[in-house]
Amino acid sequence: MPPPRTREKALRQRLAELRGPEVQAKALDARALAALAANPGCRRRAILDGAGVDKAVLADALGSPSVFGQSQFAFVRGNAFEAKVKADGGTELLRLAHEKLDRTAEPPAGAHVPDLTAQGPHGRTARTELALREATEAVGAWTLLDHPMLALDVAGSPAFLEPDAVVVHPDGSWTVVEIKSFPMLDGAADPAKVGAAARQSAVYVLALEQVAARLESAPRVRHRILLVCPKDFSNLPTASAVDVRKQRAVTARQLARLTRIEEIADTLPEGTCFSPELPAERLTEAVESVPASYAPECLSACELAFHCRDRSRAEGAVTRLGRPVRAELGGLTTVGDVLAAARGEAGDPDDPAVAALRRAAALRAEALATAAREVAPCP
Repeated sequence: MPPPRTREKALRQRLAELRGPEVQAKALDARALAALAANPGCRRRAILDGAGVDKAVLADALGSPSVFGQSQFAFVRGNAFEAKVKADGGTELLRLAHEKLDRTAEPPAGAHVPDLTAQGPHGRTARTELALREATEAVGAWTLLDHPMLALDVAGSPAFLEPDAVVVHPDGSWTVVEIKSFPMLDGAADPAKVGAAARQSAVYVLALEQVAARLESAPRVRHRILLVCPKDFSNLPTASAVDVRKQRAVTARQLARLTRIEEIADTLPEGTCFSPELPAERLTEAVESVPASYAPECLSACELAFHCRDRSRAEGAVTRLGRPVRAELGGLTTVGDVLAAARGEAGDPDDPAVAALRRAAALRAEALATAAREVAPCP
């Protein structure tokens, strides 16, 4: 077996070939990782994300443009709000961290904000780890890490992540800070948006735990993150402590279930490439060579969702009806199989799913017959 460095180099070369030598790799961020963890059975998304393929560009080249993603207006507004929160050396941000998470500690009279500048993601990751180690050893002081770089192993391939901020408390514990531009009205924000932020932050917590485990005296990574949002309809920051233990456990379990990237790559035909510069027919063939696991939830999480939905409809797959329905149907994988089983034309009568379908079909026929008799004109 080749040494790990040789295998890693070979994998990087293979992923570059899949992406296309002329295509710049797209970084895998925490939002994409959270979406990937929500659908660990999708080998298509796993290999595309692992290879750094820009799925939005790929969707355009396939003729199924994506509407997924943040608007430019929201992006600019979010950046402006984040800059306001971190102004004056993060004074307001640390005040919120003290108020919401650590009232027993001394109030932050000032904070150390280390320079995390370094060359490349590997350099920035190493610089962040050093800054975390130094901040942890500086007992009694508050430290703010602005846009640190963290690394997380995903299916055998490193993903580099950049949280908005990490706060090191006076006791040496670490807290993830997530800054969002959606408002908190009367102290509460949209539950769906808070849930998405919690799933994203759980990825950062997992990455920080890996860093902490490498230190001599592993510091505590807090499982309550600080979510900072505008207060009501103003641009003033407010915050809430969000417990992400559930999201962290689910994400860790789902990421562990992901098939290793090199295993998926080894199953692909020789010469497979996902470059958007390829002819549409060849590109479609390459994408279809990797099995997908489409579900309606993909529409809010994946740029290729429209393409996969069209293919799912064309194949009559029951997955397009949702995971709960798919689970109830057992071995019946297409709508044609389901209808044939319901009509008694196919399927094992002892199969619970087939029996339930036939019973439902009988009840429907009986209901329609009764309704027809009730509306029939009197003789």
